[in-house]
Amino acid sequence: MNKAYLMVPGPTAVPERVLQATHRPLVNHRGALYEEMFSRITAGLKTVFRTRQDVLVFPAAGTGMLEAAVVNTLSPGDKVLAVSIGVFGDRFAEIAARFGADVEVMAFPWGRAAEPERVAERVAADKDHRIKAILVTHNETSTGVVNDLAALAKARGDHPALLIVDAVSSLGAADLATDDWRLDVVVTGSQKALMTPPGLGFMAMSERAWTANAQSTMPKFYWDAQAAKKAAAKGQNPYTPAVSLLFGLEEALKMLAEEGLDNSIIRHKRLAEALRAGFKALGLKLLAEDAAASPGVTAVFPPDGVEAKKIQKVMRERFGITLAGGQKQLENKIFRVGHLGYVVETDILVTLAALEITLSLLGANVELGSAVKAAGQVIAEG
Repeated sequence: MNKAYLMVPGPTAVPERVLQATHRPLVNHRGALYEEMFSRITAGLKTVFRTRQDVLVFPAAGTGMLEAAVVNTLSPGDKVLAVSIGVFGDRFAEIAARFGADVEVMAFPWGRAAEPERVAERVAADKDHRIKAILVTHNETSTGVVNDLAALAKARGDHPALLIVDAVSSLGAADLATDDWRLDVVVTGSQKALMTPPGLGFMAMSERAWTANAQSTMPKFYWDAQAAKKAAAKGQNPYTPAVSLLFGLEEALKMLAEEGLDNSIIRHKRLAEALRAGFKALGLKLLAEDAAASPGVTAVFPPDGVEAKKIQKVMRERFGITLAGGQKQLENKIFRVGHLGYVVETDILVTLAALEITLSLLGANVELGSAVKAAGQVIAEG
């Protein structure tokens, strides 16, 4: 018998409090009880987004919100600079291209963060201001790399291009200040650091983004931000919302408020450092350098002669711990450990202890206890 540990970068483990909240009887989504709850939720989301602007709520996964960000601010033919460091940066670019944008991809090697200097140079070269938007993934879960979003925001300078941010796996786990950093569109999903089951998406838009929205001609109906904003003013949605998930989200926001947003960010950083220390103690190579290490997921190369998929299989079947694999060009070359959302110190220690045994069973030369000791030292110092 195994206790299940979901150590992937999403969907993440859901706290019991949140699960219990989702089991409440449904209410009329056009009634007063719902309107009061929805208003509390949107107020709580503003705190997490660090914005004074409205935060729109959609029944959607993270990819849906990427599409919503594109269709609500751009028109076919608009020039877009997509800054990509992995699978989800590429996806953001593809979505914009599918809707007719003229997409220029600025790609960086997988495992490295985007270089703000290169972005600044490209933007400065756009003398005619043809670039209408810059797409950026804050935290790239496919590689375990976090971009320096504040530096990328500064790299735009006074250029009028919108800065549109995929914060699906970063909001609540990494430092992000929507208003202070002049981010124009920020989107995220419920299934990451917000500790809620998949199915809810959120979008904050600056005044500049709303101006662009008024001029946007990309087709939209379900993703219409104007309709969502108009309904939200009455504590409602333009169509049937995911009521049960919103019950859970309200409880998750309470938990995040109890911990404190800053403390949540500190916790994620400390857990990432502890986990990385454990991997290094085992002699494992990490895909991302420390300076660009994600607070929510770590990508690891297996020892020579050991397949990443075999590590995942033993961890799952022997110890009940589910890890993520590599994607696309990194398939079976790395494994990924999520430490995002409802994750605590003991989860890190248990995962490392099981990994030590797994690697030993697979023939790797490891010192049992070394990873747990290294991680424990980081935790003790924190």
